Amino acid sequence: MKLINYLKPEYISVGLTSESKEELLEAMVSLAARNPLVLDKEKVSQAIHERERIMSTGVGKGFAIPHGKTDAVSDIVIAFATMAEPIDYDAMDNEPVRLVLLLISRDSDVGTRLKLLSRASKVMNSDAARERLANAKTSEEVMDIFAAEEERIGE
Repeated sequence: MKLINYLKPEYISVGLTSESKEELLEAMVSLAARNPLVLDKEKVSQAIHERERIMSTGVGKGFAIPHGKTDAVSDIVIAFATMAEPIDYDAMDNEPVRLVLLLISRDSDVGTRLKLLSRASKVMNSDAARERLANAKTSEEVMDIFAAEEERIGE
């Protein structure tokens, strides 16, 4: 179960600009909604915001992983963005966020969702991977970095 099985260049934004966490979350939902597996963009947005109200998904080291579960997708959907400028996200370490991976799944996909969230955390735990992602110039470069990092961490 790999992130790159779900992440495609058309669901990646390099150099995204947002003025606020709220604007960033909406931009990420819009990016994810490009995926035909998204059945209802508004319900996806609600699921992401509901999860965010429980606790910030800004996990630290400049990385946020907004996620949620809803019947508004027919399978797991992942979107990724690098920020043009770091943004205040109420992260656990109080540092601004510059890398965002959004993951949305159906309620019934608990095991897969948890495995993918764990993989994302392992990839982002690498200082070198975060730096390379933050400096990526294209969606294809982001895909190559994820592929290399997922190879590095193995199954």
